[in-house]
Amino acid sequence: MQNLILKLNSHFPRMEAAKLSSLIFILLFLFRGVVSQDYGLALTNLLLFYEAQRSGKLPDNQRVHWRGDSALTDGSDAGVDLVGGYYDAGDNVKFGFPMAYTITILAWGVVEYSSHFNGKNQLEYVLDTIKWGTDYFIKAHHQPNLLYAAVGDGESDHRCWERPEDMTTPRTVFWIDEQHPGSDLAGETAAALAAASIAFADVEPDYSAELVSHAEQLFDFATNYQGKYSDSIPAVNKYYSSSWYQDELAWAAAWLHRATQNQEYMDYLGNPPGGTGGPRTMFSWDDKYVGVQILVAKYVLEEQVQDAGNWKRYKDQLEKYLCNCIQRGNNNVVRTNGGLLWFNQWANLQYVTAASLALVVYADYLKAAGHSIICPAGLVNPEDLTSFAKSQVDYILGENPRGTSYMVGYGSNYPQMVHHRAASIISIKQNTGPVGCAVGYADWYNRNQSNPNVIVGAIVGGPDQNDTYSDDRNNYQQGEPATATAAPLVGVLARIA
Repeated sequence: MQNLILKLNSHFPRMEAAKLSSLIFILLFLFRGVVSQDYGLALTNLLLFYEAQRSGKLPDNQRVHWRGDSALTDGSDAGVDLVGGYYDAGDNVKFGFPMAYTITILAWGVVEYSSHFNGKNQLEYVLDTIKWGTDYFIKAHHQPNLLYAAVGDGESDHRCWERPEDMTTPRTVFWIDEQHPGSDLAGETAAALAAASIAFADVEPDYSAELVSHAEQLFDFATNYQGKYSDSIPAVNKYYSSSWYQDELAWAAAWLHRATQNQEYMDYLGNPPGGTGGPRTMFSWDDKYVGVQILVAKYVLEEQVQDAGNWKRYKDQLEKYLCNCIQRGNNNVVRTNGGLLWFNQWANLQYVTAASLALVVYADYLKAAGHSIICPAGLVNPEDLTSFAKSQVDYILGENPRGTSYMVGYGSNYPQMVHHRAASIISIKQNTGPVGCAVGYADWYNRNQSNPNVIVGAIVGGPDQNDTYSDDRNNYQQGEPATATAAPLVGVLARIA
């Protein structure tokens, strides 16, 4: 397909860009049924990406061998062990807010599709991926009303280009407590632990119970001491500032109810202090209302609650978002000429992957209940939602005007100069000599060559609104991968593989 696109450009040099893009989109649509993606391989790759993002002492079964142990004294300044967890993206900071969202979403995939993971021999790996995060959260929550929020200072980290294995930047510790609340962070972490408890319920019941206990304490902390974590910790504002916290509280309540069946959490959802969210325009690490609406709509479809009042509002508002995603609503999400949903110029694929997970999960809920959606443009069946989600996955994997796979290591044409410190500097396994702050920028960041380490499975930020992408290490808007971007795709790929 990539060769065909190149030929079209060479044979029709004077064709208007818009017309050529339209022609390419039509050809992509016609070829969609012909080009076959290896979703199983893509799923395997995604889970390898999380091994490349690990912080701490790496396990014996580590499969990404160019990485080494790192940040082995994290938390020591505060007298606590905070070794472990994940680096959020292409830097060496551990931000708890997106990490918690990542674990919630990964666990959701297992809750819905554990048999699919098992069928592809990936269940053990995805559970290991989740546990690497939940083990860290347990360490970070050793008192009921205290949660460590981040390790590492974003400002100093971004002034340096170093491998995590020998970084020299400060490992500053940040936290929330009764005097410095963070309902969003505590709520999201509660959601992560509750969702993970369901994923581990059959394989590690004692661990599952431990996760639930921490989740319940964190929910109480989040509701009793309310406030935004980014107000309590200004240092995170440039990176992961929170818009609000009522969505995380409802998200935590939804997952805690599913994990415990405790009526307290259902009552919270029935009369949510922040409302039911309204029709959303995106689903992301900062906005969880779509996720809440899906989990509650399941109860409506199963007739566990009445299709009235707030319960109906959750479901109706969710379906408006989904109708807009699949271009059947009154306020449709913008699409590129190549067919990709377009939400934001900065790391757009994080919103695309989240929308895709919402589509496939709700499609399965609808199918199980024998229901469809009535969108403004007409009847939409569960298969329509799944098909649209697959079109987004296929675009990411290479069925797009550039013929580029936005998953590193998948296909023959993928980004080579990903904005990622560890991937862009020679592995410590090959050269144990330290790579200093300035040397990293001079010798590796500014090096106009492919990264020495292929960070297999990483999902970069993605193309712009014109389906174009610049493979440049300095292009962090498009070229930086993040754990939060890849997480929803794990569940989607398990479902469709």
